[in-house]
Amino acid sequence: MDADQEKVLRTFLRDGRLVSIPAKAGKRRVLLEHIARAFEPGVKLPEREVDAVLRAFYETDWVALRRYLIDEGLMSREGGLYWRTGGPVDV
Repeated sequence: MDADQEKVLRTFLRDGRLVSIPAKAGKRRVLLEHIARAFEPGVKLPEREVDAVLRAFYETDWVALRRYLIDEGLMSREGGLYWRTGGPVDV
């Protein structure tokens, strides 16, 4: 992670929780990639389990987070199941 990405995370996260969703797409992408790491790539989960993880990050509007993750190609959904399909993978 570079210094700019770390700055975005420090600005928008407090104690691991999102304080607001950035309006700028680049900053939002940094945060979404950080949040996507909470999901195991390829593991399919029902919506309620995805929502529980996202609420831990942002109780105010976890539905918007879910939508952004899908729109950005970091998660996919089909038949009520969601799974991580993008973003960096820690090795």
